[in-house]
Order: sequence, then C-alpha cells, then structure tokens
Amino acid sequence: MAHEGVAELRDVLFLLLLCLTLLVEVLECVAAASQGLDGEGDVVCPSVCRCDEDFIYCNDRGLSAIPPLPPSATVLYLQNNHIDNAGLPTSLEHLTTVRVIYLYDNELDDFPMHLPPSLRELHLQDNNIRVLPRAALARLPQLEKLHLDDNSVSTVSIEDQAFADNPRLRLLFLSRNHLSSIPSGLPASLEELRLDDNRISTIPTHAFRGLSSLRRLVLDGNLLANQRIADDTFSRLSNLTELSLVRNSLQTPPLNLPSAHLQRLSLQDNALIHMPRGSLDGMRRLQRLDLSGNNLTTLPRGLFRDLENLGQLLVRGNPWHCGCNLRWLYDWLEAKGNTITVRGLTCQSPERVRDTALRDLTSQMDDCELATAGGGGVAGVGSAGAGNAGSNRMGGTGVAASSTTLSPPQGSLFTLRSKRPGLGLPDTGMDYTLGSSGVGKNLALNVKPLSHDSIRVTWSVAQPSSSFRLSWLRLGTSAAMGSITETLVRGDRREYLLTALQPASSYIICMVPLVSSSGSKGSMSSGDTDSDEAPVCAKAETSDPSLSEVDQGQDEGSEQITSLPLAGIIGGATAIVSLAFIFGIFCWYGHRAGRLSSRDHYSRSSSRKSKNYDDYIESGTKKDTTILEIRGPGFQMTPMATREPLQPKPIREDYIIHTIFPSNGTGLYKPPSHMTNSGYGTNRGYREGGIPDIDYSYT
Repeated sequence: MAHEGVAELRDVLFLLLLCLTLLVEVLECVAAASQGLDGEGDVVCPSVCRCDEDFIYCNDRGLSAIPPLPPSATVLYLQNNHIDNAGLPTSLEHLTTVRVIYLYDNELDDFPMHLPPSLRELHLQDNNIRVLPRAALARLPQLEKLHLDDNSVSTVSIEDQAFADNPRLRLLFLSRNHLSSIPSGLPASLEELRLDDNRISTIPTHAFRGLSSLRRLVLDGNLLANQRIADDTFSRLSNLTELSLVRNSLQTPPLNLPSAHLQRLSLQDNALIHMPRGSLDGMRRLQRLDLSGNNLTTLPRGLFRDLENLGQLLVRGNPWHCGCNLRWLYDWLEAKGNTITVRGLTCQSPERVRDTALRDLTSQMDDCELATAGGGGVAGVGSAGAGNAGSNRMGGTGVAASSTTLSPPQGSLFTLRSKRPGLGLPDTGMDYTLGSSGVGKNLALNVKPLSHDSIRVTWSVAQPSSSFRLSWLRLGTSAAMGSITETLVRGDRREYLLTALQPASSYIICMVPLVSSSGSKGSMSSGDTDSDEAPVCAKAETSDPSLSEVDQGQDEGSEQITSLPLAGIIGGATAIVSLAFIFGIFCWYGHRAGRLSSRDHYSRSSSRKSKNYDDYIESGTKKDTTILEIRGPGFQMTPMATREPLQPKPIREDYIIHTIFPSNGTGLYKPPSHMTNSGYGTNRGYREGGIPDIDYSYT
C-alpha cells in the first residue's frame, strides 16, 4: 500500500510540474507580446515610428536608414528623411505585402534595388536619381505608378527597354528632370505621362508609337516649336482625353491633334498668333479650351463648329480686335447662352471699345449687320454709303473719303457683291485674317490718293503668290454700275500706281492673290474666287483739281498756326533764361565793384573829407567817451583821459590805437594780390611784418 501511495504522489507531482512549465511558457509569450516581440524576435512596430494597423508612419523622423519593419505592413511612409541608398536594407524585398512606398525628399542617388516585388506605387520625387536601370525596374513587375519628379534623369541615362518588364505601368511622372526628348521604349499600358519642365525641343513621328492607351499627356514648360514637331505626332494618340502644351513656343496649334476623345486642350502662354480654320474640327467631346496668354487678335469663322460640349473657354491675355470679324463668335456665344463659361474675351481695339467684353457689343454688332446688308450689291452710291456708315459706327477702319485700308486684322470690312464674273468682290459672310505665320493666302491692302487723277496701291501678303489680280471700280452718280478695270500684277511686286483716273471720283479697289496653276480658281479665265481666296477691298476718292490748291494753302496755314504756340513757348523760355543770365552777371559785377569801393575809397576819402572836427565830436567822442570806432580801416580809438571832459578844439591829445583783427582773418594791412605769404591775414603775420600791436597817434 505504501508503494502504491508513493507512485500516485509521484504522478501528481509530475503533472503539477508539467502544468507549471506550460504556465511559464504562456506567461513568457504574453510578456513578449506586450513588449512588441513575437515568438521569433521580429519587431512589430519600430519605436521611432507610428503604426496604424498595416500603415507604418516613419516620415519626418530624421532617419538615415530604414528600421526593421513588421512583415504585415502594406503602406510605408518614409518621406522627408535623410535616407540614402546605403540606408535601404535588403530585407525590404522580403516584405511581400507592401503595396505603396513613399520615399520622396530623401538623399537617394540611385534607383533602389531591393524593393518588395509586390510594390504597385512608388514615390521617389525630390531625390537625386540619375539612372533608370532595367535590372532595378525588372524587380517590380506589379508596378503601376512611378513618380520620379524633381530628379536628375536625362534621356541618355534611361537604359534601352528600361520599362520592358513593367507591363502594368499606367502612370509615369518625369517632371522637372533633364530630358531632351521623349523617352523611348515606354510601355503600351501607359495611361498618363507627365514630362513638363524639361528640355524637350523635338518630337519625332515615332515618339508616341504604341501608346494607344495614353489618356493624359503633359508637356508644359519645354522648348517645343511648330517646326520641330512632326505632323502626325499626336495623331497616334487616339484615346487621348487631355493634352497640355502650356509655356512653349508654338505659333499655331500642332497639326492633326487627336479629336475623337479629347476633352481638355491647354495652349496658354505660348506665342499663338493664328488659329487655322479646321484646327479644332472633330473635337465634339472637348469640354475645356484654354488659349490664354497668347497674341491672338481674331478667330476664323467656323473654328468652333464642332465644339458641341464646350463648357469653358479661357482666352484672357490676348489683344483681341473686336470688329466685324468676330461677329460670328458673338452670335455663337449668344446661341450657347449659359451653357458656356467665357473668361477674358475683352476687346483691346478699336479704342472706343477697349476693355469691353465681346458679349456687351450688341449695338456694334448690329452695325456690322447693317454694313453687310448695305453692301449687298454694287448698285450705286447708296449701297456703298450704307456699308460705310456701318463700318464707321463700328469704330473699325471703315471707308474714309481720303484713304481707307480694309486690312484683314481690322475686321470692319467694306463688303460688296458683284454679279459680274470679272470682278470677284468679297463675300459678306467671310472674315479676313492676316497672319505672319505663313498660314493662309490673305493679304493687307492700302490705297492712298496722290493727285486728282492717280492713286497709289500697296499691299503685303502672308504667303508668296505667283501673281495678283488688281481690280478697280469707279462708282457712278446713278444707280447703274460703273466701269470695272482689271490687271495682273507680278507676284514679286508690292506697289502699283493707278493713273489716268477721273478727278473727284470714288473708286473701289480690290485685290486677290492667284495660285500658280493655270486652272486654279483665282485665274483670270475662271473669274470665280472661293472663300480661301476672297479679295480684299478698299475705297478712295480722287481730289478735285479746282480745290487742290486752296486745300493745300489751308493745310500749310493750319500747320503754321499749329506750330506757332510751340515756337512762342520755346522763344519765350530762351529769352527769359538769357535775361536772367545777363542780370546775374550784372549783379555780381556791381556787388564786387561796390564792395571794393566801399572798403578802400569811401571810408578813407568820402567820410573824412565830408566831416570836420565838430562832426567827430558829435559822432561819438563827446557823447560816448569810451570808444570811437572807424568802420573803414578796421581799428578803434580809445581816449586816454576818459574822466576829464573833452575840451573844444584842444591843442593836443594823446590816443592809443588798438588794431582790430577780425575773426575771419582779414586785417587792416592787406597784402598785394601777387603775394602768397601765409602770414598775412593773421596776428602772427602783422607782428612778423614789423607792425606793432599798439601804436601811438597824436591829434
């Protein structure tokens, strides 16, 4: 029985010891968990960081190396530290759950090598990365977004086929780097590409080859110009929805822009001077168009004909000329109503409508309509006069009596219709734009009467032409059409003189450029001109020979009268200055002469000769017996016997003469002008010159 009791006690003790051992293990595990350690000793959350479930916040900690991280982390915030490539541990590639890493604003010089292969979004902006190696990018097959802004990446530092192993890359930001061209070998999966603020100056045809999925392209702040962009560069981007070309050197929009899906087009802060008709055709989904900060003065008719969904039109910072050339735009905006927001469509010329919005020019646009209706035919002076009135009310160039230039940029065109095929006068519905970009065939015409029977015609063209057809029509005094004369002018000429004209007559002068082909629309044989070659017309009147001399005399007299006030002002000012100068010289000379005379002559001669003995007594000797001052020589006389009364006419009296040395250094004895001894003019000079300080005088 005793042996069985001992065995049972031993079993109980063994079980109790086993339970205690298990309890100790549990307590150690709990303690390890409470201290941030698991069973294998891995850190759950670094002490220098803050953890919120799977989000690890180690940003702005001044770290130079990445601390050990928990394996369950999915998003790592490591930005704004001092981490360099040596501070990136190789253990990062073992964190298979990490999806996003923020490493911007650190001190990385090379692209990180040991990153988690599960990474989908990587932020490396504001570092100093120079090279994009294919080997490093190949370790990130799941990468979808790569931010490399504000680094030192150049075109030659991107290895060939660097993104070949990133088939899921959708977003690539390379803003503010050192790129001189579009990187090659971009993945076909790319949807957004930012290359703004680089040094890209040329875009060849194959630059965007294979990027059919690209939807957003930003090329702001580069060196792009029309001459260095291939014609079909952007036409390959069939799915593009946003194109930004801000802050470049474009004079016109690039050719063949993608139009099927484009929704936002930004062309502000370029050098645009012309928007060709048809450059926005087919953009029916365009919602926002920005043309701000350019040199546009007008827009061609029909430019917005396909912009059905346009909701924002930004055009501020352009020198808009609000003439009849923008009447079509005024009508288009009125038809759109409140469905479109317009910013900056403010007139800069003519002067009478400066700083006025185009939508507020209701009366002026009505005048344009009157001008069009009045110029419906060459029926006589009446119809022409109606056109003139409309143009003059608009404030454009109009048709003046002496000389009127109906140049395309001005907009207030004198429009006429003619049923005669020989004279292709302009269509009232067209607008005329003179651009210096070489696009189009428009010209600017100027006429000026030289005499009663001659008119000088000058013109300038935007593009050279083989020849010009010059037509002029003399308006008759009745309703019948006047005579029309035509001639062909060589294409290299820019001036023509019309002679043997009728005095005191009105002439309509028109010109149209002709193409080199013999069967072209502008040829003489055809006579019909299409809208692209519409003539530009001007009106002038020859003077009356009987009134020319009188008018010339009146003009000369008015010029003389006009010049009289200015000549009088100049002459008067010159006379006043001369008199003031002479008067100043006279005063200076008189003052100098009077000073010398009063000092040397008046005090010694005039004063002493005019006064006798009694005068000296009355002047101070009798009434004030303490001092007698003689101003001229600069000394004073003091009587020796001051208590005794002064006897009239004394026989002899003794006086002591004290020499007075003024404070400014002048004295009684003046040296000659040619002497330069520095002793004169001081007390020491008088003593060294043998002149005592006290001298006796007897009267």
